[in-house]
Amino acid sequence: MNLRSRLYNVYWTLRRMLAPTLKYSQSWYEDALKRYVTPSVEWVEIGCGHSILPSWRINEERQLVKTCKAIFGIDYDLPSLKAHRNITKKLRGDVTKLPFRSEAFDLVTANMVVEHLDNPNEQFREISRILKPKGVFLFHTPNAYGYGVILSKFVPEWLKGKLIYLLEGREEHDVFPTHYKANTESQVKALAQANGFEIVQLDLIATDAIFAMIPPLAALELLWIRLLMTQPLRNFRTNMIVALRKLP
Repeated sequence: MNLRSRLYNVYWTLRRMLAPTLKYSQSWYEDALKRYVTPSVEWVEIGCGHSILPSWRINEERQLVKTCKAIFGIDYDLPSLKAHRNITKKLRGDVTKLPFRSEAFDLVTANMVVEHLDNPNEQFREISRILKPKGVFLFHTPNAYGYGVILSKFVPEWLKGKLIYLLEGREEHDVFPTHYKANTESQVKALAQANGFEIVQLDLIATDAIFAMIPPLAALELLWIRLLMTQPLRNFRTNMIVALRKLP
């Protein structure tokens, strides 16, 4: 067992003790996906990268892809796109100008992508264009008022990639610029109204500790996360799961 695995085992023990009801945000997102991915659905994954779900959920991801009628993946980063394991219909492209006809899809999804949008009003409009009436745009993204986003603003750009690798094991080439222009409840509501969507789901949720690899910090962070899970601190939870339905 390597050091990272040992530290994770310590973290899981701490989590069971300090925040036993905590659920990873990617699990919340996977649950939401399962509600919308049905055999009749034609689906586009925006910013699909090299996977839809985390790597350890490869079998569940494969089952989701098999369940739908059709799925396309689009991403601007070609190496990530080439590495995708389960989507076979992949295109390199920009969400600002999607290479699909209007009203072609039942479902558009984006997992940890919306924070990278530089012009969300234009990009939400383009997503609305390719959705059928009553089609759904489902996304998972950080909450701009969450402590992770706030702390990241104090980290120099040259250091961010190194910290992400240390804390998450994610390579620096897999880290992209963030803008957080559609990452608060009020921003989402305004963008939905401006682009012909109604809000079906807008959940602010807490997720696992950023400092899981550093046990003393992880213990303190888990205590803070437990407070975030209470209703008075709802607005400061770390992540958002949002489902928008295109109005007829």
